[in-house]
Amino acid sequence: MSQTILGVLGGMGPLASAHFMLRLTLLTPAARDQDHIPAILWSDPRVPDRTAARLHGGEDPLPALLRGLRGLEAAGATAIAIPCNTAHGWYDAMQAATPLPILHIVDAAEAELLRLGVPRGPIGLMGTAGTLAMRLYQDRLAPRGWTCLTPTEAEMATLVTPAIARVKANDPAGAHAPLAQAAHALVARGAAAVVLGCTEIPLGIAAGPALPFPVCDTIDALARAVILARDAVLTAP
Repeated sequence: MSQTILGVLGGMGPLASAHFMLRLTLLTPAARDQDHIPAILWSDPRVPDRTAARLHGGEDPLPALLRGLRGLEAAGATAIAIPCNTAHGWYDAMQAATPLPILHIVDAAEAELLRLGVPRGPIGLMGTAGTLAMRLYQDRLAPRGWTCLTPTEAEMATLVTPAIARVKANDPAGAHAPLAQAAHALVARGAAAVVLGCTEIPLGIAAGPALPFPVCDTIDALARAVILARDAVLTAP
């Protein structure tokens, strides 16, 4: 793994990808430059909107995603991380198209829930309308003991979706209040923790006061998964 180069398929959105690189760096136990994980960021904001593709017949993002994978392969990447939840709706097609292992962000979120000590049972899930409609978390976590409570249609329309758009427009501070309101509503309905299942959402949540209940930041979760994968290989017999 000392020869591993992480390829980051990003740009969805650009701020979330840049923040992933920051968090990967800050979470890596390192005393010098050489202790960090070599990484290549492919940040291409031209990838068609993933939610529009799934819900409204918009342009298929898969060709752009595969173009990014090819670019990372050519640059020497040996493993892939994708700091965009909704893009994982095309995970199987991407994994089938590359010999490189792609870390799955929902698996990373599960590991983060375990690290936080969140008991199996009901948890809140915030994300794009596309992520929720594709049941990326619901179907993957249900066999593992977690059931996902999601925002109502009204909460999505008035709170979550506009807040995600604010972050994409470089206004994380303006996203905090509506995201916090939606998260509190999920906890009030019985969630033991809230998964921030869109990589724009942690940026909005972090722009204001900390929430008084556990949250699973999927940017940090994916960064920790990369670090753990590196460390597991380094310590293998």
